[in-house]
Amino acid sequence: MVVNNVIRFLQARGVPYQAYELPAEKLSAVETARLLGVDPRLVYKTIVLERERGKPILAVIPGANRVDLKGVAVALGEKKVFLPSEKRAEQLTGLQAGGISPLALLHKGFQILLDEEARHLEEIHVSGGQRGLNIRLPVRSFLEITGAQMARLSVPDK
Repeated sequence: MVVNNVIRFLQARGVPYQAYELPAEKLSAVETARLLGVDPRLVYKTIVLERERGKPILAVIPGANRVDLKGVAVALGEKKVFLPSEKRAEQLTGLQAGGISPLALLHKGFQILLDEEARHLEEIHVSGGQRGLNIRLPVRSFLEITGAQMARLSVPDK
C-alpha cells in the first residue's frame, strides 16, 4: 500500500480512514466509484478555483456534479471566482490533476469548501494527494482536519 504524507498525517492524527489503490492515471470520480464498487454519490472531486485577489479555493464536490461558480462566489462573498486551466491548477497546487487533494494541501493557505450534499453522508471518498490513491473517511473528520466550510457549490452535471 502506498504511504504518502496524507496517509502519515491521517495516522498521526488518529483519523479513521481506508485507503484504496487504483490505477495511477487520471480517473473521473465516476470511474473511481465504479472501480471501488461504491455509490458514485460518495466519491468527491477537488476543483481548484481562483478569485480576483487572495489564495485559491479548493471546492470539494460530488463527482457526478459540476462546480457552480456563482454559488461558490456567493458562499464566499466574492464577486467572481474562476476555473483555471488544468495546467494552472497543477501549478497552483503542485499536484497532478486527478491527484489534487485538500488533505495534501492543508497548510498551504487554500480555502477549503465542501459541498453541502456531504451533510447527508457518513463518509466520503477523496483523492489521497496523488493519482491512484483514494481515501474514504468520515465527513465529520474531513471537516475537522480541513476546517472546510460547507455550502452549495455544485449542480448535477447534465
